[in-house]
Formats: sequence, C-alpha cells, structure tokens
Amino acid sequence: MTGLQRRSLERQDVVHLADVQIGRDPAQHRIKVRNLSARGLMGEGALHVSSGTRLTIDLPEVGSVAGTVVWVQEPRFGVAFDDEVELLA
Repeated sequence: MTGLQRRSLERQDVVHLADVQIGRDPAQHRIKVRNLSARGLMGEGALHVSSGTRLTIDLPEVGSVAGTVVWVQEPRFGVAFDDEVELLA
C-alpha cells in the first residue's frame, strides 16, 4: 500500500465545528473541520493563517490539541498536530 493510500484510509471525513486560538491570542475563532486523522486535520474558515502558524484547536470529543499550520489554500488549511490524538471510531 502506498503512503497516499494509507494516509487516506487513516482519515475520517467529518464536518465538525471547532474553536481555534492562534498563537497566544486568547480570541476564539470558529472553523469547520473537514477531515481529521490522528496526526492532523483540514480546517476551513475565515482565518488568515500561514504555514508555520501555531494553533490550539478545541476538538469535540478530543479536547484541546496544539499544532502547526502546514499548508494554506484559503479558506482551507492543514494542521499537523504536535502529538497524535486518539479518535473515536
């Protein structure tokens, strides 16, 4: 199995709302989580972020997760989590 095939199997297509904090700014921003894996997510929203931006995301049923923006194609962006999270099946 190629890396791309394995990666797509590990993702969950979802549409959740989540709150995001950018860096140390206490302001909360609402985003849609479009897909989610143990290592990251694709989010969508009116955030103006760039690669390397640090975020904390409050995910439903997971809690607060820290990560880094790794790509941006507004209004969507990808986040790599600092640590793997355990997802509910």
